[in-house]
Amino acid sequence: MEEKIEILLPEQDYSAQILSIIRSNADDSEIKAQLEEYHENDIAGVFSELSPEEREHLLDILGSEIMSEIVAYLDDAGDYLSEIDADDAAEIIEQMDADDAVEALEDLDEETRSEIFELIEDPEIKEDIEMIVSYEDDTFGSRMSTNFIAVKRTQTIKETMKTLVSEAAENDNVYTIFAVNEDGSFYGAINLKDLIVARSNVPLEDLIYTTFPFVYDKDIISESIERLRGYSENMIPVISAESKALLGVITSTDITELIDEERGDDYAKLAAMTAEQEPDEPLFTSLKKRVPWLVALLFMGLAVSAVVGIFENVVAALPMIVSFQSLILGMAGNVGTQSLAVTVRTLNDKENNNWKRQLVTILKELRVALLNGAVLGVISFLIVSGYLFAFASYGTAFIFTASGCVGLAMCFAMAISGLTGAAIPICLYRFGVDPAVASGPLITTINDLVAVISYYGLAWALLLNI
Repeated sequence: MEEKIEILLPEQDYSAQILSIIRSNADDSEIKAQLEEYHENDIAGVFSELSPEEREHLLDILGSEIMSEIVAYLDDAGDYLSEIDADDAAEIIEQMDADDAVEALEDLDEETRSEIFELIEDPEIKEDIEMIVSYEDDTFGSRMSTNFIAVKRTQTIKETMKTLVSEAAENDNVYTIFAVNEDGSFYGAINLKDLIVARSNVPLEDLIYTTFPFVYDKDIISESIERLRGYSENMIPVISAESKALLGVITSTDITELIDEERGDDYAKLAAMTAEQEPDEPLFTSLKKRVPWLVALLFMGLAVSAVVGIFENVVAALPMIVSFQSLILGMAGNVGTQSLAVTVRTLNDKENNNWKRQLVTILKELRVALLNGAVLGVISFLIVSGYLFAFASYGTAFIFTASGCVGLAMCFAMAISGLTGAAIPICLYRFGVDPAVASGPLITTINDLVAVISYYGLAWALLLNI
């Protein structure tokens, strides 16, 4: 039998190697040559372990061009730019893609940001940064990159290849080339492979995809990002809503980051927070994200307590029923949270998301919750009956009535919870509000209110009056 040979790949963490190279006594040229063998992201990963002097020396060794690529991967780019000379920082910013430059500048205080921005010499870079900053944070214009190549649709294959070669050094996103009209308005896209293999006598028009997907600069990210995920393109063009001009691109990396951010925001809202919490953020920043929702939920909780107070006579006459209150409230909350999760996921599917689909979703969640409530209501009836027969001294009629009260309240509360868990986020969506605002704690509190009214209402009607 042939012996299998196991091939072990080397570790992917190069931090120790990079630190050893930087701290070696080798010549600067030799250090630079060795570091160029590593990805910029790996070098950025060791920045926090370097002293300010070592980082300054690294800039002298690598130069602003390579350093700009490293800074683009730093989570705390602002901290690094703040510790070096403003002239050096401006030179690094000038070498970065405009969207990365904007992100790095946003980490700086206003005074430092203004000083560095004024030192940038390239007017095109300044113009691109100002354009991106002018957009609202939740639009594609604020996240687009100006790193792309565009050609006139009237050019020949030879002219297009010449443009590609001349601009590739400045704009390295070359896998897709965009075609524009004479007035600069977007026309379509050309695949690099198609351009390379095309014969020189073929009209450029034959290579242009005029139905290529795009987004407008003022489109809201959260409303379109799921649609973009369906395209396996390296770049999606960003078009001016007014002039139809090609302004920039959203890369596949940007799309992945935007989807992660949107899911993080939705997760935060589902957890009753105003925004996603970062692991290293200050204490009071975390408090500001949590307190507003908690205050709102406090008042809703007081409403639930007030309803229980209305049924004080029921609790006084039948203290036993309080034992099963948490059972009904807990199950109602669970069902509401399940319906909420399913509904929010359905609302993210823009292609199948219309009022008919939303109505179907509400009715389906109601049916599912009602059937689950019926099953669990019967189980609760049997368990509560057995419990009361074993540990209580009530009569048979009262035991079955009390157990029936628990079972009916369970069924009713779960059905209403399924309905509200689906209907509330859909109503919010219809009013233009993010459906994730219908957070799990919010739905749970509303369902607590419904469950308390149904449970104590049934107990008052069945156990006291009948």
